[in-house]
Amino acid sequence: MRGLLAVGFALAWLSGGVSTARADDAPRGLAIARANACMGCHAVDRKLVGPSFQQIAAKYKGDAQAPAKLAHKVKDGGSGVWGAIPMPAHPAMNDADIRTVVDWVLGGAASK
Repeated sequence: MRGLLAVGFALAWLSGGVSTARADDAPRGLAIARANACMGCHAVDRKLVGPSFQQIAAKYKGDAQAPAKLAHKVKDGGSGVWGAIPMPAHPAMNDADIRTVVDWVLGGAASK
């Protein structure tokens, strides 16, 4: 019986059914941003190559069109809003992941 429990746990973990404590510590939007190289240019709370996620949240606070604008910017790239350095397109990111990241950013980009 003990062997069956271990096998069941291993299968659940491999299929994503069991999360680790580290995965639970960070919001899903942050995890997706990390997995899609967003953190190479953005940080949660300080400017890198591009603005911090918290700066983006502040700039678009109260803008009802912000989710659509930012989703488009993530998917297709763009330039001019934050300076001369363009944001590269991320065409391989699926729309659900983009919405999750954008919602997380606009929600204040909490890191825990």
